[in-house]
Amino acid sequence: MQFRAPAIVCATRPQGESAAIARLMTSAHGMIAGYVAGGRGRDLRPVLIPGNRVDAELRARSDSQMPFARLELVQSRGPWLGEPLLAAAIGWATTLAAAALPERQPFPALYDALGGLLEAICVAPSARLWAVPLLSYEVLLLRELGYGTDAERPDPADWPALLATFDRLGRDLERYPLAHRRVDVMAARAMLRERLARIDGV
Repeated sequence: MQFRAPAIVCATRPQGESAAIARLMTSAHGMIAGYVAGGRGRDLRPVLIPGNRVDAELRARSDSQMPFARLELVQSRGPWLGEPLLAAAIGWATTLAAAALPERQPFPALYDALGGLLEAICVAPSARLWAVPLLSYEVLLLRELGYGTDAERPDPADWPALLATFDRLGRDLERYPLAHRRVDVMAARAMLRERLARIDGV
């Protein structure tokens, strides 16, 4: 295996004393885990922030091995992580992708949707302008994985209806693609739900 492609960092975890395992979403290669030497060091730690866009080069001797990954930062989400609501939204969107998507199976529509959603979260002046795209991303993920949902697109001006749809989709996510995942995956969504509810005191 050897390729170079744009990617979105979706999750990282420590490996050994100084390395990290990064889960990267690409358009053509899907979700792929890569070993990042020095990933916990001062230079690479900011590159491995979930939500960041990177230029990824991955190499492995065979398809069965975890590839070594070399990453160059293209766009950082770091400046928006100081705002709790935005940090929760970025964290949930990337956590969902990392937890639900199978390894090395391409979902180009989901890759584009995640990239667009992250951009909207960072540039929109209000959560009211990215909350519906977030729900659309969740619906798309369910459908791409073969799960239907009867959730309807809410009116962005009707915040209680939007939160009700958010809750309904959460039950579908927990029941289907996240049924076998750890509880802390949905904890990221619960944190986002709590912060969204504060907008109108719902």
